[in-house]
Amino acid sequence: MTTPTSMFSPALVGPAMRDAVRKLNPRELMRNPVMFTTACVALLLTVLLALGDPGLSLGFEIQLVAWLWLTVLFGTFAEALAEGRGRAQAASLRATKAELRAKLMLGVGETYEIVAASQLEKGEIVLVETGDLIPADGEVIEGVASVNEAAITGESAPVIREAGGDRSAVTAGTRVISDRVKVRVTAEPGQGFLDRMIALVEGAERRKTPNEIALTILLVGLTIIFLIAVATIPGFAS
Repeated sequence: MTTPTSMFSPALVGPAMRDAVRKLNPRELMRNPVMFTTACVALLLTVLLALGDPGLSLGFEIQLVAWLWLTVLFGTFAEALAEGRGRAQAASLRATKAELRAKLMLGVGETYEIVAASQLEKGEIVLVETGDLIPADGEVIEGVASVNEAAITGESAPVIREAGGDRSAVTAGTRVISDRVKVRVTAEPGQGFLDRMIALVEGAERRKTPNEIALTILLVGLTIIFLIAVATIPGFAS
């Protein structure tokens, strides 16, 4: 399976920087109340600086505005980078699926023809030899082979797949590293492991962990307290 692009590669960082600027749209920022408040304060101070408010200390305020905008941009950049990583993984899976070829058995001796894996139907039999990628989810019906399943399990050690028993199931995109087997396709077109993974990566939104939810609530509460404190300071000062 094609290795996904590394997190900080130019292919991800470049688009993420553009998306980070796009995410400064208030509609995008409102999804994160804390970041939205920070952006509003940064914008307000920027306007006051542009108007030349005599009540502001120029050097200090410029530093403050710069740090606020950097905070907002860092937040939007991190979010855009995570989204780009997901898109890269989906593209990698699609590329792997598009490259898969199958040795479809013709039912006459050991003859076969090479077809695209996407053309395989449930119940058809394919031959997979040393070095071949398994073209579809299926069940070994003949032979024994050592299979590298690191692409789906992360485990570098090969596993044995053989006909019969509970070690006969194989997954599309894994590679046979020794011997040969015949595999009966068990998945309908478009419903295999790779198809489900692509749909999961492209369509699912990552759920926040309980710790992240608690932290978000805490930050929102502190932000509200901060705003109330800042709004009441002039009254107390006067």
